[in-house]
Amino acid sequence: MRYKDDGNIREYVLDMFHLAGKLKGLKIELPEDVLVHLVLISLPPRFSQFEVSYNCQKDKWTLNELISHLVQEEDRTKQHKVESAHLASSNSGPQKKRKYDKAAAPKSCKKTKGPEKEHKELKCFFCKKASHVKKDCPKYRAWRVKKGLPELPNSE
Repeated sequence: MRYKDDGNIREYVLDMFHLAGKLKGLKIELPEDVLVHLVLISLPPRFSQFEVSYNCQKDKWTLNELISHLVQEEDRTKQHKVESAHLASSNSGPQKKRKYDKAAAPKSCKKTKGPEKEHKELKCFFCKKASHVKKDCPKYRAWRVKKGLPELPNSE
């Protein structure tokens, strides 16, 4: 027997304990803590946080405590559900999937790679000459050797 969201949680728990009473008449007795556990595992996934908080506690609940906590949790989730309903949006009617027309796409977004790029005039940041870059600068390499820094690999 599983709880469905269409009824009252209090009535559901009382029905479960009523069934346990019928089992008692058949000489099959279930302790109250086992019945509480059976009620908890038969709840829908929206009560998963509730189950975790129950399992983390050392003391176990009685029937009345379980019912009161479940009613509070049900009220809290219903209130939260009402609040979240205001945030939802809906699309009514069948939606048409739009196709992207490649022919109509602007061609100005085209990216260039490799040698097609336009190179600006190279200028060394070390000696300010326009014929090379800093890593290839002979004055920069000599300065690094003079300072005792490791040599740069050749870039070719």
